Amino acid sequence: MRDEDLQRAAMMLHHRKAGLAQGDPIAAPIVMSSAYHLPQVQAGGHSYTRAGNPTWDEVEAQLTLLEDAPSLAFPSGMAAISAALMACVQGGGRIVLPSDGYYVTRVFADHFLRPLGVDVVFLPAKDYGAADFSGAAVVYIESPTNPALDVIDISAVAARARAAGAKVIVDNTTMTPLLQRPLDMGADLVVAADTKAPAGHGDVLFGHVAGRDAALMARVADWRRMSGAIPSPFDAWLVHRGLETLELRLSRMCASAGEIARRLQGHKALLALRYLGLPDDPDHDLARRQMAGFGFLIGMTFADEARAERFLSRCPMIAQATSFGGVHTSGERRARWGDHVPLGFIRLSVGIEPIEPLWVAISSAMID
Repeated sequence: MRDEDLQRAAMMLHHRKAGLAQGDPIAAPIVMSSAYHLPQVQAGGHSYTRAGNPTWDEVEAQLTLLEDAPSLAFPSGMAAISAALMACVQGGGRIVLPSDGYYVTRVFADHFLRPLGVDVVFLPAKDYGAADFSGAAVVYIESPTNPALDVIDISAVAARARAAGAKVIVDNTTMTPLLQRPLDMGADLVVAADTKAPAGHGDVLFGHVAGRDAALMARVADWRRMSGAIPSPFDAWLVHRGLETLELRLSRMCASAGEIARRLQGHKALLALRYLGLPDDPDHDLARRQMAGFGFLIGMTFADEARAERFLSRCPMIAQATSFGGVHTSGERRARWGDHVPLGFIRLSVGIEPIEPLWVAISSAMID
C-alpha cells in the first residue's frame, strides 16, 4: 500500500477523537432509534432513521476518509449499485455494463432497467478500451472483473466516457479504496460491497457509494431515503468495527495470496492460473500502474467441473461459499452461477490463516 493509503487507514482509527467530550465512549455506540427528539424541524439534527442515523454517521465518516470523498452507506453492495444506477440513468438513456462482470448487476439491468426503457448494452471488459461510448448516459466499469480478474484501464476509459457525456461508475469491491482509487482516475461514483473485505468477518451485508459531485451524491441520498434502502444501526456498527482492522487484514490476505499464487504456478492439476501479482499475468503491468496492491483473489482453472468440486470438498481450510474477502479462505466454482468462465474455474479468496498451514491444506487437496 502507498504511504497516503496507510495515512488514511491510520486517520480512520482516530476519526472520532476530535468530537469526543469528557467521558464519551471511544468505541462508536449503536443508536437503535427510529425517531429523534424533534420539537423544531428547522433546527437540524436527525429526524427519522430512514433519513439518517448516528451510527451510520460513524461508518460513513470512516468510508469518507478512505475514499477521500463523501460516502453513503447502504444495506448491501447491490443496494449501493442500484442506487448509483438509478441516480444516473433515466428512461431512454443508455448504459454500458461488462458482460463478464458480477452477474447480479447484469440481471438488475436486464430485468429492471431495460423494462423501464433503458437501453442496456453489455460489453466484455476487454472491449472497453476500444468501445464507442457515444450516446451513453452511464459507463459502468468493474475492475478487476468478478470473477475472471480482467483489468480495465480506468483512467483511459473514464476519460473517453466522460468526453462522450457519460457518467462513470466503478465497482471497486475487489480492491477496496486502500488498493485502488477510481475517483482519482476520473470516476464520478464508486460503488462497493463492504460485505466483503471492509467488514471482513462474513456476518453482515453492507455497501456504499462515494463521489465528489455534490449534486449527484444528493440524488443517491434521495434514492436511499425514498426507496428505504437503508442499513440497520447494528449492521453499520459491525462494519465500523470491521473497518478498523481492514488495513491489517488486507496486508496479510494480499501477501498470502501472492505467495500461494507463486507456489501454484505450473501445477500439473491446473489448466490456468490468474493472479494479478504474477509477472506473467496478462494484466500485471496495468494492475501495477493502477493499483497499490494485487489483491487477495486467485483464479484457478481445473480440467473440469468434477476436479474443481473435488478440490473444494477436500480442502479443510476452504469455506465453500458464494462470497469473498473474509477472514476465512473461501472458494467457489463460479460457472454454477452462469459466469463466463470455464466449468473448472474456481475463485479462491485468500483469508488470514497462517500461510504454511493454509498452503499444506491447499496443496494436499490438489493431489488426485
